[in-house]
Amino acid sequence: MRQLQGKTTRACCYLFLLLGLFGCSQPQDDVIRFGLASAPANLDPRYATDATSARINRLLYRRLVDFDAQFRPIPSLADWQQLAPLHYRFHLKAGRADFHDGTPLNAGDVAATYQSILAPDSGSPHAGTLQLIEAITVVDNNTLDFHLTRPDPLFPGYLAIGILPAAGIDNGHPFHEKPIGSGPFRLSGWPEPGRLVLTRLADKQSFEMLKIGDPTVRVLKLLRGEVDILQNDLPSELLGYLSDKEEITVRYGPGSNFSYIGFNLDDTVTGDTRVRHAIAHAIDREAIVHHIFGDAARPAAALLPPEHWAGHKTLAPIAYDPALARSLLAEAGYSDSHPLVLSYKTSTDPLRIRIATIIQQQLRGAGIDMALQSYDWGTFYGDIKAGRFQMYSLAWVGIKMPDIFRYAFHSDSLPPEGANRGRLRDAAIDNLITAAEQGTSLEAQAVACREIQSRLLELLPYIPLWYEDHVFAARSNISGYQLASDGNYDGLITTVKNHHPVASASPSGTL
Repeated sequence: MRQLQGKTTRACCYLFLLLGLFGCSQPQDDVIRFGLASAPANLDPRYATDATSARINRLLYRRLVDFDAQFRPIPSLADWQQLAPLHYRFHLKAGRADFHDGTPLNAGDVAATYQSILAPDSGSPHAGTLQLIEAITVVDNNTLDFHLTRPDPLFPGYLAIGILPAAGIDNGHPFHEKPIGSGPFRLSGWPEPGRLVLTRLADKQSFEMLKIGDPTVRVLKLLRGEVDILQNDLPSELLGYLSDKEEITVRYGPGSNFSYIGFNLDDTVTGDTRVRHAIAHAIDREAIVHHIFGDAARPAAALLPPEHWAGHKTLAPIAYDPALARSLLAEAGYSDSHPLVLSYKTSTDPLRIRIATIIQQQLRGAGIDMALQSYDWGTFYGDIKAGRFQMYSLAWVGIKMPDIFRYAFHSDSLPPEGANRGRLRDAAIDNLITAAEQGTSLEAQAVACREIQSRLLELLPYIPLWYEDHVFAARSNISGYQLASDGNYDGLITTVKNHHPVASASPSGTL
């Protein structure tokens, strides 16, 4: 704890010096500024895979289906009927918003969006999940039918992709950088990389989404009033510092985003199950959750959180047991004279590097020599998708549907067909995924999903780490923002910037 207090003091003193150096001026305008750890990579919902893009796309586009608190599908743009086991009819709701270019959204646009994903050369990461769609028929402007190749009671939940205008799809419009949706926000400008301007259609409120990679600089800009809102990716010591500031509001909410360590199972070292289990037992998750996240996270045992309708409530996280780790390594042929040497890749985000450094130290305590490699997001993510790694750390964000198991773990989902980046090939997993998909009820599917999660904990293509809580930090004149369990930015729909005087951060304050 003394070491953590020392880090807290050093971080706060660094912040103090920066405040004194740069002063305390703040913009005097009505724009609401949101500080991002990373910039969105793709504003076309058919292709976006990074968390920031997905969260911003939720603001720009509307979708047929959304999810309730237990991650069950509920109507959004449309409600539906199951006319037969292989036949669903969707009815678009009256009074729905037009696209941002003024054209009405109709059933033809919905059909065109999903047909473009299913096209043989689409390259969409959603194509694999949607392969059960045999045909899409437009009945009229407000109605369309989906015909399936097999029954699946979860099918409506697969239709949560933002709808694009058919004309733009046909004309090859660059949605990834010039989105045209029908959501509550439109993109007003992208003047430079890392800076987007959104307009809330209901009241023309302007929002700037600003990439500020360093968490200390993000906090500094919040204190100076250069940004109004931060969400997540902040170390606990900075959050504790912010909590003591009258001009700042800090709130926490439980999260469902799943952090993990992934392995390359084609690698001769990390392909050994004993090695993966040894690494898992050498990591003290509880210590990291306590000291790094300030207990604002909970250890995970599976990809789906326990409160998910298909979650596995009784599955226990892997125990911290360095003695067992050493025993497993010895069984695999490693010793102090012949240590296990590994490469671990992560991004350049300071918090992720800090966590990786602690894991490196913990593994060293079990006799594992881990080389840490950090890269800018584009390079890092490109390496992961291409399989150029032994170990890496990432998080699954906003997972709602158990189709994630096919996408991430089925042997038919090796990249580029899916996200089985670790190259897991396991007949039992494949069979359980098929059983889950063919379940005739939610409960039958839930049972199969729990078996999948138990099997994955035995195989360990991923080491489950934790579900991080979401944290919101904002200037005290910001109100109306609600944290979501998946970390989306929907709270901006109701966010207001008030105009009462707010005290400026002062470098003469006591730290």
